[in-house]
Amino acid sequence: MTEALIVLTTAPSRDEAVSLAHKLVDEKIAACVQIEGPITSVYRWDGDLESAEEWRCVVKTTRAQYDSVETKLRSWHSYDVPQIIAVPIDCGSAQYLNWLLLNTGDDDG
Repeated sequence: MTEALIVLTTAPSRDEAVSLAHKLVDEKIAACVQIEGPITSVYRWDGDLESAEEWRCVVKTTRAQYDSVETKLRSWHSYDVPQIIAVPIDCGSAQYLNWLLLNTGDDDG
């Protein structure tokens, strides 16, 4: 139905999450970034079981902007291997999805 995506990433601090959010929205490659946290992540790294407090960023963008979002997140992120996962938005409010398109550089409006 739409080319809208939600991209999920995490950051090790609220400050980094806020910085990432501001940069993505300022560059018009994301219409909005919501920051949730703190959350606890449990994962395996270099063979060891780890646990860390993180802040989740929920990035609202489009398929057309995904490559830019991923490239920027990789360059700005403090993690060696940041989580960058895209999930399509199958349906949603037409008014909201139009707003998203207008605010990601996908529409000249």
